[in-house]
Amino acid sequence: MRLQRFFYLSLGILSISSCGITKNATKQETSFDEGIKQIKHVVVVYMENHSFDNLYGEFKGANGIANAKKGNFLQVDENGKVYQYLPEIPRNNSFPTNLPNTFFNIDQFVPADKATPDVTHRFYHNQLQINGGKMDKFALYNDSKGLAMGYYNTEKLPLFPFAQKYTLCDNFFQSVFGGSYLNHVYMISAAIPTWPNAPTSLIAELDAQGKMVKDGIVTPDGYAINHVLSRNQPYPAKSDTSKLLPSQTMVTIGDRLTEKNVSWAWYSEGWDDAVAGRKNNFAYNHEPFLYFANYEEGTEGRKHMKDQNDFIKAAQEGTLPSVSFVKPGGGNDEHPGSSAVYSSEQLAVNLINAVLEGPNAKDALVILTYDEFGGFYDHVNPPVVDRWGPGSRIPAIVIGPFAKKGFVDHTQYETVSILSFIEHRWGIAPLAERDKKANPFKNALAFK
Repeated sequence: MRLQRFFYLSLGILSISSCGITKNATKQETSFDEGIKQIKHVVVVYMENHSFDNLYGEFKGANGIANAKKGNFLQVDENGKVYQYLPEIPRNNSFPTNLPNTFFNIDQFVPADKATPDVTHRFYHNQLQINGGKMDKFALYNDSKGLAMGYYNTEKLPLFPFAQKYTLCDNFFQSVFGGSYLNHVYMISAAIPTWPNAPTSLIAELDAQGKMVKDGIVTPDGYAINHVLSRNQPYPAKSDTSKLLPSQTMVTIGDRLTEKNVSWAWYSEGWDDAVAGRKNNFAYNHEPFLYFANYEEGTEGRKHMKDQNDFIKAAQEGTLPSVSFVKPGGGNDEHPGSSAVYSSEQLAVNLINAVLEGPNAKDALVILTYDEFGGFYDHVNPPVVDRWGPGSRIPAIVIGPFAKKGFVDHTQYETVSILSFIEHRWGIAPLAERDKKANPFKNALAFK
């Protein structure tokens, strides 16, 4: 018997001979699909328009601007000639006119508590900036020229402590090229809106190689890929409705969550004021469900569209739905041109702390990310998946008791990894191939 006991113990197994039962004494690691069931609340805080290098290029252990410098991604003009200096930043005298052709720290010229000019972030422009992976035309295809090469001091960012304490993803890409509207819609549907018979004036022109000749809102084959508002209310007063996008009918993650009786909401700052027709800071192109027929005025789906104040109240009271999307409004969303980085991130910190300090904290996961790169340079060439993207690399921070601590995750993710996570957690069928194949943050999470 002693020999038998020694044998079992050497395998990490305890033999209980009196009843003939053997029990594995080595604790088995919880699988991902089992572990995620411990997460009862997921909160997505969706900020605006910054590339990874622009905000976290100085983060220790991350693939940042130190690696970019090794690549010598000098910016070039339309003829492929290397600029001596970065092209002058127009209509702004805060920046010198002889910035070296490399990265530069924005804080030394415009403090992070002040807004910079906006930077060009459109569907075709994003691809031209990437330039087949050479990453050398961000300054050329940009209304703000050399500003595209600017970055912020990472350790001074209000969100830096969260990135340091939890998991920072440094290989996370916006799922589609271009700007805010398209990436918002894609994040909830994994689909590109269509606009058959769009006004001719809105249609882009391309050459035989598919390169942009004239920019536009709609591709020649009828996909709405650049900034456009929905015909569904609310939209700004005096809008020309003929130039607003008709309702879309693709399936969204909201539809699938509702079918599964999983509670959810999209919370936007300024929503209540926009619906009431009052002065507001609601960003009309940042409310993706507004573009879909199932969420028009008078529909049952409309009840899922709420104000950011409702989110804060729910977080404080411990009544968060299973899935929350939170969208700060204009002036508070970190969007260059209208928002300062510092104050916007302070709001994001407050939103996150409302969750972490609330009754739902013990089983909540917060994912903070950005809709897109905002036109700012990033040195990592995005993977090629399909015609739509992915686009540039953006920051993502995974926060909460299930996030790995003090970890930089180099795993490849993209915006629809958020969809993939929600689908895995609540047993929902993928909406499309992209979210089906996207990694659902498997390496960012740890379960006991």
